[in-house]
Amino acid sequence: MQRRTFLAAGLAALTGAAVLGWRVWPQGRQPLVLSARDNAAGEHFAVAYTLAGEQIFAIQVKERCHDICLHPSLPLAVFTGRRPSTESYLIDVQTGRLVQTLSTPSNRHFQGHAVFDVSGERLYSTENDTDEPGRGVIGVWQLSATQDLQREAELSSHGVGPHQLLWLPDGKTLVIANGGIRTESGSREELNLDAMEPSLVLMNTQGECLSKELLADSMNSIRHLAVASDGTVIAVQQYQGGLHERIDLLAIKRPQQPLMVFPVAEAQRSQMQQYAASVAIHDELRLVAMTAPRGSRVFIWDLDTAELRLDAPFPDCAGVAASQDGFVVTTGVGRCRSYDCRTQDISMQALQLPAGLWDNHALLA
Repeated sequence: MQRRTFLAAGLAALTGAAVLGWRVWPQGRQPLVLSARDNAAGEHFAVAYTLAGEQIFAIQVKERCHDICLHPSLPLAVFTGRRPSTESYLIDVQTGRLVQTLSTPSNRHFQGHAVFDVSGERLYSTENDTDEPGRGVIGVWQLSATQDLQREAELSSHGVGPHQLLWLPDGKTLVIANGGIRTESGSREELNLDAMEPSLVLMNTQGECLSKELLADSMNSIRHLAVASDGTVIAVQQYQGGLHERIDLLAIKRPQQPLMVFPVAEAQRSQMQQYAASVAIHDELRLVAMTAPRGSRVFIWDLDTAELRLDAPFPDCAGVAASQDGFVVTTGVGRCRSYDCRTQDISMQALQLPAGLWDNHALLA
């Protein structure tokens, strides 16, 4: 992995496309697990813990959060509001200070994901136009000299219901998962299951659509993404049809190649219960990991050969993030786990993080 040192903060941050990735803290300090988490009363928090279970911060927030993105050169992270939230939160990950609450314009809501550009000057967030429900919007926010984010512009996502977006390795091209589902303001109700339009879009920072690809089944909503350092994109889906239908939930787009099915054996596909959640790529080990919480399974495959490396039970598994040795996986119930993938036989260890109530995504920082 390519690393860049945080001169002021003393952090090392992954540059280029893999905004989600491994971060190293100075003097041997363990990396942080950044995630959204609830408490037993249903209150929402943006949290950071070491892998050893030490709480660094737990900031109560009004809106439930979904994904997290790190600034490339400052100790700042945005905890993005879960669809259909109108708030996201800019947090100093060193001090645990809430720097800013971002609010969408009155006719927009967040869709759960955002990314900083490689310069750190702008944040791009997936949003829904509630005046024209389902029309995908990419909000563009500029980071000021005082380190707050101001709305600068917006671009079309060239699709319906955008969810996750990431950078390709050139740092100039966004890959966008348009889920294809129309929703209205303040609601998660699907309004167009009979006319969904999921798509995978490549777009430049001027908003120009470079490519737009569709899956074979229009009810197969493209939701989450992972991008490897060579530009390989993994897209995972959540099927809106019946459990009895045979639908592939993983797709792959290799550089200069079309989007195609990532081959998964029927034994694993059937366990997913038509719902793929979080996905991550480990660049150095060339592995891809995915959680399937409805099927209570976690899977790991070889990115290049599609060889199955792990198929393990894990109740309500949630976020997955690449770690130094393999992957860390959070959960809504029970203990979070780490998977050491450095040898052919993958080993699992329970982590001393608080049990349960973790949300759908995690980031190591």
